[in-house]
Amino acid sequence: MSKPIHQNNLEIKRHEDNIKFLQTEINCLSHSILNLQVSLAKRHSGNGNGTADENGATRVEEEETEQIMRHEKSAAALLCKLKPMKSHHATQALNLALTKDMLGIIGVVASLGRVDDDDLSRILSEYLGLETMLAIVCRTYEGVKVLEKYDGDGMIISSAGIHGLGSSIGNSIKGRFQVICLEDLRPYVGGFVADNPQRKLALPKPQLPNGECPHGFLDYAVNMINLDKRNLLSLTTGGHGLRETLFYSVFSRLQVYKTRREMLLALPCINDGAVSLDGGMIKESGVFALGSRKNIDVKFLATTGESSMPANYIETEDMLKKLKLERTHVTEDMQREQELLDLAKINLSTIL
Repeated sequence: MSKPIHQNNLEIKRHEDNIKFLQTEINCLSHSILNLQVSLAKRHSGNGNGTADENGATRVEEEETEQIMRHEKSAAALLCKLKPMKSHHATQALNLALTKDMLGIIGVVASLGRVDDDDLSRILSEYLGLETMLAIVCRTYEGVKVLEKYDGDGMIISSAGIHGLGSSIGNSIKGRFQVICLEDLRPYVGGFVADNPQRKLALPKPQLPNGECPHGFLDYAVNMINLDKRNLLSLTTGGHGLRETLFYSVFSRLQVYKTRREMLLALPCINDGAVSLDGGMIKESGVFALGSRKNIDVKFLATTGESSMPANYIETEDMLKKLKLERTHVTEDMQREQELLDLAKINLSTIL
């Protein structure tokens, strides 16, 4: 056998082996994609209603609404009451500006996040306090301005803004209420944890003087809030989401520890406060909150069982996209190998 023929046969063999290998890769990727699609389909089907965890999500929303509605004279309760109402109520009681900007009202703090368990829910809710948990979150300052109107003497006009809306539906607001404007907050400046579907902030772990991370440190509170897919997307014109605006503002770098004892041993590296799952609380460096824990009846709801799926669901969707993209690339590689194989066979036929 001549040398050119031998080399050409070797080239053909190499391309054939590459094609077999790439085909095996495609088969494996297709199998993984199918498994993920089945997994997502099961979550979509839920209880047979065709939507992902629809019943579970509805129950969570109902529980959120119920705990907020206990404070019936609050602005937060009024917003909850508005949800099922027709828009003409808002049109009549507020004005065109507020009606137009209702989309700028993101919601109530307590309804914008979930946590992994009841202990974490209780301590974070107590740390923030009832006023903050019931605070209304707006996207822009324009949304804040139209919530309340004043006369020439600086007195609240009870027939305008959110007060007028409350009066029109028999749900007057009593006392002050807090409103948080996302675009006026100083957002977190820094990176995010790589490949994390919840876009957690890349905050360095606290370090004791010896350079070690304190025993019992779980995470920063801002990273222990789970956001749904809707609230993971950019909410401000600057491209910032709820974690790096709202939750970074209210929690800053609040550290979370498993026990009070472990939290107190970590005092040298606690600057912006800390809490522990068993009820310990340091409001800020040098300021301790002692005494019995206070039960706040408006809390971040704890996600358990099926309701803990949103973050995993997003992660699965993300993995599915990556696998499909990888399969596309491998398929293109195999097509190129097939073209090279065809060319090598043509070359061989010309030699023979």
